[in-house]
Amino acid sequence: RGYDVDLQATYHSPDLPPTFAYLAYYIWLEHYFKTDAIIHVGKHGNLEWLPGKSVALSKETCFPKAVMGEIPHFYPFIINDPGEGTQAKRRTHAIIIDHLIPPMTRAENYGDLLKLELLIDEFYDAALLDPKRANLIKSKIEELVNSTDLRSDLNNDGKDIDELLEVIDGYLCELKEAQIRGGLHILGRHPKEEKLIDLIVALHRLPNEGFLGITQAIAQDLDLGFDPLNIDFEAPFNQTINGIACRTYGQAIENLELRAENLIDDLLNHQLDTSTLGAKTQSILEHIEKSTLGKIERTQDEIFNLLNGLNGKYVPAGGSGAPTRGRLDILPTGKNFYSVDVRTIPSQSAYELGLKSSNNIIERYMQDKGEYPTSIGVSVWGTSTMRTGGDDIAQAFTLIGVRPIWSGMNRRVSDFEVLSLLELKRPRIDVLLRISGFFRDAFPDVISLFNAAVEKVALLDEPEDQNPIKARFNAEKKEWITKGLTEQQAQERSLYRVFGSKPGAYGAGLQGLIDGKNWETQEDLAQVYINWSGYAYFGNKNEGHSAHESFEKRLENIEVVIQNQDNREHDLLDSDDYYQFQGGMTSAVKKVKGEQPEIYFGDHSRPDNPKIKTLKEELHKVYRSRVVNPKWMAGMIDHGYKGAFEMAATMDYLFAYDATTDLIEDFMYEGITEAYLLDSENQAFIEQHNKWALKDMSERMLEAIQRGMWKNPSEEIQQQLQNLYLKSENALE
Repeated sequence: RGYDVDLQATYHSPDLPPTFAYLAYYIWLEHYFKTDAIIHVGKHGNLEWLPGKSVALSKETCFPKAVMGEIPHFYPFIINDPGEGTQAKRRTHAIIIDHLIPPMTRAENYGDLLKLELLIDEFYDAALLDPKRANLIKSKIEELVNSTDLRSDLNNDGKDIDELLEVIDGYLCELKEAQIRGGLHILGRHPKEEKLIDLIVALHRLPNEGFLGITQAIAQDLDLGFDPLNIDFEAPFNQTINGIACRTYGQAIENLELRAENLIDDLLNHQLDTSTLGAKTQSILEHIEKSTLGKIERTQDEIFNLLNGLNGKYVPAGGSGAPTRGRLDILPTGKNFYSVDVRTIPSQSAYELGLKSSNNIIERYMQDKGEYPTSIGVSVWGTSTMRTGGDDIAQAFTLIGVRPIWSGMNRRVSDFEVLSLLELKRPRIDVLLRISGFFRDAFPDVISLFNAAVEKVALLDEPEDQNPIKARFNAEKKEWITKGLTEQQAQERSLYRVFGSKPGAYGAGLQGLIDGKNWETQEDLAQVYINWSGYAYFGNKNEGHSAHESFEKRLENIEVVIQNQDNREHDLLDSDDYYQFQGGMTSAVKKVKGEQPEIYFGDHSRPDNPKIKTLKEELHKVYRSRVVNPKWMAGMIDHGYKGAFEMAATMDYLFAYDATTDLIEDFMYEGITEAYLLDSENQAFIEQHNKWALKDMSERMLEAIQRGMWKNPSEEIQQQLQNLYLKSENALE
C-alpha cells in the first residue's frame, strides 16, 4: 500500500498515494493480462480507501478510479459490515457477495476458571453441612483467585474473600456465557454438527421475526418468572430446573442454554419429542425447522451467486446487519447487500437504545466519581450506524438533551427538539464526536443535524452550570475574539463538536505507526491521533478544514472516552479500529489534559438491555473468554494459515491497546505468550502453517518487554522468546 516507504509521510500525510508497484499491478491486470473480472476476497482491501472524493470519483484526482478500470468487480464481504461494503460499492463499483458470520459459540469455562467454578459449587454445598471443610475450600478458592489474577478483573484488591465470593460466581457465569467465534467462515459452506447447533442458538438468542428468544421461550414455558436476557448472573435463584439445582441466575441461564442446545440437536437428528415441550418453545423450534435451517443451508448461494455474476447474470440484492442481533430477516447470504436510508438516522429504536445507554453512562460515572460528567468523547463509525440505525449518534443526541423529530410513514428525521432541563432531570453533557471517514461520506445530513442541535443548545437561556455546552461556547468565543477573529469566526469555532480525518482520508493514523514501530512514547501516538483527527466538519456543506487547536480544546475537557459495540460477532481484539479510535482518543486526552480520562465500553449487543462497563473490565473479559480460551484456539487451528494469522492479530491488538491506554497487565502478556508461543502443540501449529506469524508474534512480545509495557517477565520467558525469534528468523532466511 505504501506505508513506511517514507517515515515522515507515515507520520504526517493522511493522503499518502499508492506506490508505483501498486499502480502497475492493476494496470497489468487490465491491459496485459486483460482480465474479464476481478474478485477481491474478503473484507477489506485498501483499494476503496485510497485518496480521492467519497462519491462521483474522477480519474484525474481520485486514486480508486485511476487504479480500477471498467472491469466487473465482485467482492465477497461479511454480511454484518454494510459500511465498509458500501464504501467498495461507492468507490470501486463493487458487486457485493455477502457471506455468513463465523460460527458463534459459548465461551464456557476452562482450566483454572473451571476448577474455580467447581470449587465454588463445592463450597456452597459444604457451607451448611460441614463448616470446617467449607473453610478449607474457601482457602483453596482464595489461592486460585490470586494465582489467576481474578481480583484485577473484579476491581477488588482487598483481602476479604467473603466479599469476593459474592461477585466472582456471577463473573464466572458471565465469562462462560460470553459469545465467541468457534472458527472462521468458509465461503459457500455452513457450519456442521456442534457448530451448527451453536450458531442456531446464537441466531435465536434474541427475539426476532415476532418470536421470543429461545431461552426466553423455555423460561416462560417453565414458569420460571425471569427474563434470561435481562438478569444479574450473581443474584440468588435457588430453584430446580429440569431436575438440576440452580443456586444463582447464572446457573439457571446455563441450564436454559444447554436445554436449547439439546432441543436443537434433537431437532436436527429428527428425535424431537414435542409432547414434552411448552407451546412457546415448540413454536420457535417449528420456525427454526421451517425457516432458519433453510436459510442456513442456502449458504451455498454465496458460491452460486458469485458464479452467476461471473457469467453476467443478476446477483440478487438483500439487507445487511448483524444476524445475531435479531436480524434473521437478512438471511440467506450470497446477496449484493444494501445498507440503510440515511434520512432515517437516527431511527426511533436507536434513539430509545441511545437514551438507555446514555443514562447508564451517567449512572456509572456518578458511581465512580460522585458527580455528573460534563464532557464525553464518542467515536462514531459509519458501519455501526448503518447496522443499528444510529445507536451512537442517538446516544450523543440524548447526552446533550435533544430528541429528533420523525415524520411520515417512512419515519425520516425532519428536525429536532430540545428537551428542557425540567424534562431532562439532569445537567446537559457536552459531546465530542470523532467520526470515521466513511461516516463523514455517508451521513452529511446527520452531521448537519448534530451541529444545528449543538448550536441551539449553546444559545439557550439556561444556567451555565447546567449547560456546559453554553459555558464553553461563551468562554471560547471571547477567547477567540481576543485572538483577532471576527465574531462570526469565533462563534463558529466555539461550536465545533464534530471532528474527523482530513477530507478524502480514512482512519486514525496509528496502525502504520505501531506496525512499523515508529514511535517512542505514548505521546507520539497521541500526537499522530491529533494530527489525523483535528479536522472540523461544520457549516452548510460540512467541508472539513484544519482545526487542530479547537480539537485540542475539546480534548482538554473530556472526562469520559467511550466506544460502543453493537454485536458480539467480533470483539475489541478482533480489529485495529478499536485501539486506533478509542485508544487514540484516550492517549490524546491524556497528553492534552495531563490525566487519564475514564474509559468506558458500551455493550449494545442486546438492544433492550445496553450495558456500560469500563474498558479494563471488557478487555479482561475478552482476554479470559476468547483470547486464551482453548475452545477458540481449537477453532482457529481448523483453518491453518488464516487461523495462525488470527492469533497473531489478536496479540498485536492487545499490545496496541496497551500502547494507547496502559490497561494490559503482566499476567495477560504472560498468558497469551504461554498459550500461543510456548505451548509446544500450538507453537508447532503456527510454525507449520505460518512461520511469518511465529516470527512476528515473538518479536511483538519482545518489543513489549523492551518498551517496559510487560513490566516483570521472568528470565526464562524472555530467553524462550529470544530463542524462538532467532529460530523463526533463521527459518525464513
